[in-house]
Amino acid sequence: MAVETTETLARNLKERLSGRTATLGIVGMGYVGLPLAIAAQRAGFTVVGFDIDAEKVTVLNRGQSPIHNIDGKKVAAMVESGKFHASADFDEMKNVNALMICVPTPLSHHREPDVSFIERTGEAIAPRLQRGQMVVLESSTYPGTTQDVLRPILETSGLKAGKDFFIAFSPEREDPGNLDFETATIPRVVGGDDPVTADLAVTLYKQIINKVVPVTSCATAEAVKLTENIFRAVNIALVNELKVIFSRMDINVWEVIDAAKTKPFGFMPFYPGPGIGGHCIPIDPFYLTWKAREYNVPTRFIELAGEVNASAPVYVIDTLIEALSRKRKKSLNGSRVLLLGMAYKKNVDDMRESPSLRLLEILESRGAKVNYYDTFIPVIPKTREHVALAGRRSVEWSKESIVSYDVALICTDHDDVDYAKLVEWSPLVVDTRNATRTVTQGRDKIVLA
Repeated sequence: MAVETTETLARNLKERLSGRTATLGIVGMGYVGLPLAIAAQRAGFTVVGFDIDAEKVTVLNRGQSPIHNIDGKKVAAMVESGKFHASADFDEMKNVNALMICVPTPLSHHREPDVSFIERTGEAIAPRLQRGQMVVLESSTYPGTTQDVLRPILETSGLKAGKDFFIAFSPEREDPGNLDFETATIPRVVGGDDPVTADLAVTLYKQIINKVVPVTSCATAEAVKLTENIFRAVNIALVNELKVIFSRMDINVWEVIDAAKTKPFGFMPFYPGPGIGGHCIPIDPFYLTWKAREYNVPTRFIELAGEVNASAPVYVIDTLIEALSRKRKKSLNGSRVLLLGMAYKKNVDDMRESPSLRLLEILESRGAKVNYYDTFIPVIPKTREHVALAGRRSVEWSKESIVSYDVALICTDHDDVDYAKLVEWSPLVVDTRNATRTVTQGRDKIVLA
């Protein structure tokens, strides 16, 4: 039997993708992979959601969402369609036409890229890789990862990229909790290292995403993702520095930003906070910093932004100490502190790299007695960097509980918190998010940090 040529393999795959008769495999059913699965199934594809977490697989196959801010009704509809199931059996990868990899890319303890999740996923795919399949990496990473890390692993199968199978990169652009956008409405950048692969990748994403932006290579697409998040990290660092300067001048930085953003050109608002969290902004810039060392190129802006943002929790603690001393005549040591918000951003159950974790640890190391309130994070899960905090539970919301603390520290401005009641009940409120801006009673209790 004659072996199909590369041209035939590509043509057959393109027909299945453009006709939406292909089966897609999505590896990683988290904040990126699950929304992508929902969008792909809605577009008409049959989807298999792969995950190593057997409990998550069970939850998904029951038609339930394992992630708070992803609507369970959407998951239920996807399962009821008969065109989706989750699986922990990676042998099913043999039966899909395209695989999209949506796994974490954290930093190591030495703040260097940890691409072990990509490597292990590649090692799982390689022995099951079939001729004519396409593999697309979506995980945020440094330029060159797709071709220099993932491709050699996949080629241990004996198959060759660009000849027997196709490999591309398309960076995810999810924003958990943002109701203004969903996967299908966020333009998607796609890169492939040869014209055939690039065309196939564009064909795939055009079926799912409203607008696809092709670029000339995988490395270019990888650089796009890093650039987006470095831009945010640098600008957040800028406003965090301005916050400190303006505070010394008795100027409200939030008022300054609100007024500045009325200019219809040349200004984009960014907001200060107790630090930066999430999977992207605290991590992605250092992927480029690490890669740039290979070329002997300094990354001064990135490193300075990292220093400023890393110092933000320390500024918050200093402000809290001063507020306790000035308004409560108390020291931090022995004070009872209620931390409002454990998630890294409002209205999500995501606490990856949350500055609240570091704030809690610093406060306790200085003798404070700390509890937290967050309905989105009822229990702190295990994390790589904050093992000792695992299992801590949110307190209940009640007047009796709130009044028992010396100070409430607002770290995350969830919408489900009654900030007027918080100010009424709490003897002192330190607000890092300007969450109390509309509260009129008890303004003398509020300190912005």
